[in-house]
Amino acid sequence: MFAASKTASVSGGYQISRSLRFNSADSAYLNRTPASAGNRKTYTISVWCKRASTEGTGTILNARSGSPWAGLFFSTGDGVGNNPSLQFTVTAGTAPGVYTNAVFRDVSAWYHIVVAVDTTQATDSNRVKIYINSVLQQLTSGNYPTLNQDTQINSTIAHEIGNPSAYSNDSNFYLTEYNFIDGQALTPSSFGETNAQTGVWQPKAYSGSYGTNGFYLNFSDNSNTTAATLGKDYSGNGNNWTPNNFSVTAGAGNDSLVDSPTSYGTDTGVGGTVRGNYCTLNPLVQRWDVYTASITNGNLDTADTVGDANNPYVFGTTLVSSGKFYWEITVTAIGTSAASFFIGVDSGKTQNGATFTDWVSYSGNGSKYVGSTSSSAYGATYTTGDVIGVALDKDAGTVTFYKNNTSQGAISLPTNVPMVAWLSPGANSGSATANFGQRPFAYTAPSGFKALCTQNLPTPTIGATTATQAGKFFNPVLYTGTGATNSITGVGFQPDWVWIKARSVGYSHRLADSVRGAGKELFSNETVAEATNSANGYVSSFNSDGFSLTSGVGVNGSGTTFVAWNWKANGAGSTNTAGTITSTVSANTTSGFSVVTYTGTSVAGTVGHGLGVAPSMVIVKSRNNVVDWVVYHASLGVNYSIALNSTGGATNTTSYWNSSAPTSTTFGVNVYGGNNASGYTYVAYCFAEISGYSKSFSYTGNSSADGPFVYTGFKPAYVIIKCSNTNGYNWIVFDNKRSGFNVNNDQLYPNTSGAEDAGGSGAQFIDLLSNGFKLRNTAADKNAIGGTYIGMAFAEAPQKFSLAR
Repeated sequence: MFAASKTASVSGGYQISRSLRFNSADSAYLNRTPASAGNRKTYTISVWCKRASTEGTGTILNARSGSPWAGLFFSTGDGVGNNPSLQFTVTAGTAPGVYTNAVFRDVSAWYHIVVAVDTTQATDSNRVKIYINSVLQQLTSGNYPTLNQDTQINSTIAHEIGNPSAYSNDSNFYLTEYNFIDGQALTPSSFGETNAQTGVWQPKAYSGSYGTNGFYLNFSDNSNTTAATLGKDYSGNGNNWTPNNFSVTAGAGNDSLVDSPTSYGTDTGVGGTVRGNYCTLNPLVQRWDVYTASITNGNLDTADTVGDANNPYVFGTTLVSSGKFYWEITVTAIGTSAASFFIGVDSGKTQNGATFTDWVSYSGNGSKYVGSTSSSAYGATYTTGDVIGVALDKDAGTVTFYKNNTSQGAISLPTNVPMVAWLSPGANSGSATANFGQRPFAYTAPSGFKALCTQNLPTPTIGATTATQAGKFFNPVLYTGTGATNSITGVGFQPDWVWIKARSVGYSHRLADSVRGAGKELFSNETVAEATNSANGYVSSFNSDGFSLTSGVGVNGSGTTFVAWNWKANGAGSTNTAGTITSTVSANTTSGFSVVTYTGTSVAGTVGHGLGVAPSMVIVKSRNNVVDWVVYHASLGVNYSIALNSTGGATNTTSYWNSSAPTSTTFGVNVYGGNNASGYTYVAYCFAEISGYSKSFSYTGNSSADGPFVYTGFKPAYVIIKCSNTNGYNWIVFDNKRSGFNVNNDQLYPNTSGAEDAGGSGAQFIDLLSNGFKLRNTAADKNAIGGTYIGMAFAEAPQKFSLAR
């Protein structure tokens, strides 16, 4: 029922209590026709939006008269299919208006959209400004408004949010905190602010005037679906909007949900109470393209659209590594094969042909599957109309399924990996509705179990405070060389590993670290030994907010653009005797990163790494020997290695890692020149997974532009990828700074000296998202069908706090 939205939480944060779901199948929209015109030259739109589909237009605001309509839309105006940019058109007949270079395909979190219009500006690019999450967007100009042009918005014609079915309704999203300011062109700072603790953009209350036709919709009164309740204007102007085809009746059709860009409240287990960004089904990840399921109704309904004997599989948007969570799946059609209707949990790897090693499921015929084992008897059968509760206890390592509130018994998880919600709607037209707690549950959750939303996710080690923001441990910086000594700032910490690559020209990668010391360089694309004080430039010091450079072209050529990827360890290092080979270690146990140096012995042994947990990726290079870089990756296993400087695939050999997986204190080395030849010196860069900050991943390619989705549990700032089962493909690095928006197309290759590759016109490589990344390219170096790919990712922000990207 009614709940005020403009309030402050106990912690002092702004609270948004509800959002309104727009579902195209319902032809849901709001409409209003202003009685008199407002300022048609100057105004601001501010709204928080969570997308439920990347297809179609999605109308944020439409002033309908003639064709094309004027307004703000998600659009494919750039002419590239499935590229949902934001388009703004001021009046009918001036399509395509202006639209963002960025595309918006993140369906797992909230966007803050601000559009400021002021046609009185002399410069055309100042007449429309679009901001996403406070960042001013680059716009491609189709038609900027002319000087002093009156737009259709704020005139006395019909205005709509969403579209009625008569006008090709394809708006699928959640909206909340909708402000329209008549007569002012404002910046995002009027509606949001950066959280001092997390560093993430967040809503704040607008405190200015609204003007004649201004309005504020927060959808907090869900006592009815009238203009005076669900469509109520809280600006004080009384500019209410009429809701059409929305429901506030309890159940799956209720469009008033507690899915919110602000997280607050205490979970009592009944559902529909605690606020936060909620898990939904994820249309970006399904197993096998040919077996697709429809995902609709705010991504909470799913159905088998193939109607054959095969099963489509759908996953949730939220990855969890600890805690107790409960959700419900209501079977709306069991289909013709109850044995093929599955509800369960999964690590997120069961996609695109991957094996079922990390799943647990309960099928309609009462059987269970655990990992890769065959089905076995478990509980009662279920059918259409039954509610299956799922209680995932990551702390105890179990999952319990409930049929209509009756426990079917706890099942041990096959591995202690993070899990996501998972289900198959079943062969032959099965269907289901999910509820992760964004509305009341049919049955109260078991004691201690909570709804699956950001408010209830565990507080991450990294990201929750000013001192532990992800950017304090890893941060890319961009700079332009000066040809003279140069100090680079803006890193945010004193880096202990600096990896530099020229972007605009083909110079070798240069890697420096605080343990080997300033002036010492290695080259990831070469086998050569360490260089000291190279004439082509080097890092001359590690500073409190960055590093200093000499004048050489390799790191600081005049006019050359560069990227530097920076990691924080723990200074110059100290002696470590945990292994049979004494090492010098600079370790940051908070972020799971260490720099290790040691001298080889030609005797199989172990080297201390200082992390306190087992690393999942280790990169080693001899400092004084001409030999390959060798890389250990946990997904490959202890008998495999892959060269960082090469296009080769993984090599099956026991001579690298001593056939032993890294432990919490050491990693193994054998009698091999790449990591343990007598008298040669080595450096190793070691990485352990930290929930919400770093992820060692593997995935299987599908050779589709709708490529694999890789869960990380955070918004990535850096992703490195390598095909491991086939020779001939480069290592590839993406980051969040070089292009700065999706599609992320700026590739660099650690094994080559080549300049940055942007892929050319229309190319799409990868989307970096709030909870992982998705491949958007069929190229075999990152997405060949049946290809196995490995890599590592580091966070911009953990999923608990991250915004859509």
